[in-house]
Amino acid sequence: MIKTIIFDFGNVFINLDIEGALQHALNTFKIEALSDEMIAINSLYEQGLMSTIEFLGFYAENFPELSKEELIEVWNFMLKDFPKHRLEFLQNLKKQNTYKFILLSNTNELHINWIKENISFYEDFKSCFDAFYLSHDIHLVKPNTDIFEFVLNENTLKANTCLFIDDNEHNIKTAESMGFNTWHINPNTEDVANLIKTKSHLFD
Repeated sequence: MIKTIIFDFGNVFINLDIEGALQHALNTFKIEALSDEMIAINSLYEQGLMSTIEFLGFYAENFPELSKEELIEVWNFMLKDFPKHRLEFLQNLKKQNTYKFILLSNTNELHINWIKENISFYEDFKSCFDAFYLSHDIHLVKPNTDIFEFVLNENTLKANTCLFIDDNEHNIKTAESMGFNTWHINPNTEDVANLIKTKSHLFD
């Protein structure tokens, strides 16, 4: 029986354009691919192991022709809209008082700041959750097993009573290997608001 639902944030609630953002970055930086160093820096920043000032400083040093504002725009380009019906779905399900809600997201400081500034109902959204974990706050990232162990231990949960929802296949595979029930959501064809209908067999 499902007692806890663990939600990803991007491409579950807020829509992302990951491929478009990468292409926009490559075009802006006038490069053909991200370097190994850039990928490593991005990962450190996502884990909160590097400050926003340090992160922007790295890119400013490598691309001095771009302003701080332009660098932030490139980084935040992937963030799109947050359809309000998804908030309403969450609020309605919360009213049933049947499940514990946890948010588990690989999210960095610049992205969450953009969301706070541009999504008017962010605080209403956040208040739906019993626990709200962003990778840069807890210094752990998906798909590593330690972030899932952290959630289980912090909330005294058993994996087989949890449903984990994410759009990333690697994250789903780790969760499945640890005994979680999962929904590998396809943001192009599926909507989290249809959760109970889509995964009805888990809620019988």
